Amino acid sequence: MCDIEICNPNQPNRPKVSETDRRLFMKGMLALPLAAILADVDLAHAEASKGVMLQETTAAGSAVSAYFAKADKDDAPVVILIHEWWGLNDNIKAMAENIRNNGFHAVAIDLFNGSVATTRDEAKAQTAAVTPDAARATISHWVSWAKAAGNGKVATLGWCFGGGWSLDAALTSELDAAVIYYGRVTASQTELAALTTPLLGHFGTLDKSINPEMVGGFQKRLRAVGKDSLLTTHWYTAGHAFANPTAGRYDEDDAALAWARTHTFLAAHLR
Repeated sequence: MCDIEICNPNQPNRPKVSETDRRLFMKGMLALPLAAILADVDLAHAEASKGVMLQETTAAGSAVSAYFAKADKDDAPVVILIHEWWGLNDNIKAMAENIRNNGFHAVAIDLFNGSVATTRDEAKAQTAAVTPDAARATISHWVSWAKAAGNGKVATLGWCFGGGWSLDAALTSELDAAVIYYGRVTASQTELAALTTPLLGHFGTLDKSINPEMVGGFQKRLRAVGKDSLLTTHWYTAGHAFANPTAGRYDEDDAALAWARTHTFLAAHLR
């Protein structure tokens, strides 16, 4: 979980967009880089309004929801996005639209039942309210949904809190790929022995929470069970949440490089 002060949506360190470009984007006459969209509240909201919200019921009878950005082709693969500890906000929905623009169906699932935090205390409270069984049931439902919605190929993509759940999904569901952005990688050697899903991990060398020691231990446990070839790891000279334009440790160059690598990885395993 993202339980550190620098994971703060109110700290300024953001790309800027001119008023002219903002107006053109809002009219649908100009494309903007993802980072610029995410860094502007109005632009992110506009982008996040293009898709539709889905309402489903799990096998256990629980109501679940997700934001769906449909690709142009019905038989496209599906990428399941798993939000940070802030919840399913406009930023995550806008990132789903970017995934859609690259030829994938994108479904951004909600593990907080509609709750979206704007402060660290709110984020900590809604994260603490999540039970592993409920989260796994929700993810399992959307994996099954995704397999039927596209061409059968499915990947998960998560950041921080969602990064940890992206790994968990790879251990508990049949996936074609999973991407982890600075998520907790504390799975045991026994759990990792059953891993078959290719993993892509993005981590910051300056991250005091998801640090090199944690990731190194994860790599060691993977080697012990002969699964190390399933993990591709990229390190960035950056701190936690470096890919979030609304966070205090945002690094524009590293975020762009990580996003490009993510799309390359998804294309390699889903197409």
